[in-house]
Amino acid sequence: MKNNPLPRLDNHPEIRERLLPFCRLQPGDIWDDPDGRHRIGCGDATDRDQIRELVADAKPTLAIHDPPYNLVAFDLRSIGEFVAWCRRWIHNTTEVTAPDASLYVWLGADQNDGFQPLPDFMLMMRDQPYKARSLITMRNQRGYGTQKNWMAVRQELLYYVKGSPLFNVAAEYTDIPKILRGYYKEVNGQKTENLERSKSENIRAGNVWVDIQQVFYRMEENVSGCYAQKPLKCMERIIAASSSPGDAVVDFFAHSGATLIAAEKLGRRCLTTDIDPIYAEICIRRLERYRTTGREGWQNGHPFEPELPSFADIPGNSTVADEMTVPQRLLF
Repeated sequence: MKNNPLPRLDNHPEIRERLLPFCRLQPGDIWDDPDGRHRIGCGDATDRDQIRELVADAKPTLAIHDPPYNLVAFDLRSIGEFVAWCRRWIHNTTEVTAPDASLYVWLGADQNDGFQPLPDFMLMMRDQPYKARSLITMRNQRGYGTQKNWMAVRQELLYYVKGSPLFNVAAEYTDIPKILRGYYKEVNGQKTENLERSKSENIRAGNVWVDIQQVFYRMEENVSGCYAQKPLKCMERIIAASSSPGDAVVDFFAHSGATLIAAEKLGRRCLTTDIDPIYAEICIRRLERYRTTGREGWQNGHPFEPELPSFADIPGNSTVADEMTVPQRLLF
């Protein structure tokens, strides 16, 4: 297997400078899918005009957001500043989505910092026109190791609704077979247990997802350089559960393009944007690659290989090479 991934772009400004000239979008630009389905922008989630232009006359029934939370994308900000920033893109989400719409937000809970920003974000959402439906936990196969605390191996996913959007319960079934009997209930005078009443031989995911593999460098869907990539399987589960074929899905933090590729696979329209031109370009290239080859990512390569086949001529490349031998997905 080749070993030529992009390193963490936030740690290597010299590589960012090399990649920027190959980006088709600059801040404020929008790429329209030649097939007429998706739109990809390079824009600010808090900019009302840019979001309106991205969505245009569509009325998305589903929003999936994975905002950066004081890890690497921004200078460290206070929790008050972070929540105030979140309030702005939540307002934009409310304005552009359909009256009956679902909202999913991936958000961290740092157990070394009062579980922030999750609790203050949840408090902020009480003042928004949404009803809380569920707090989903996705289990990572890797975690932050510690000898003095429980290892953190979860990611939080908040599920809200406004109005009365659909929920397709069939999308919740996993590949895990049912093996436990129990939960007896009387039906039509007969005492039955759960396996007798079930419509499926497999268990439902519920709000604790343990059947999804965290993305890492050996997986085909891996997009190196994207430090917060979500697995396609989890994005497909959300889209299948909370939208119908042909619906529009909006995502203000495109990053690796996971929402975009999941929408493409499931026949939805994706309207997505990222403030960083490089990640906007990665999304375009990932969609083009998927349509051309059927491949969902670059495994241990990277999206800019035609322009930057190696890092040998970049100052400090020995540090880059050392980084590239380490799985890129240790940080979610």
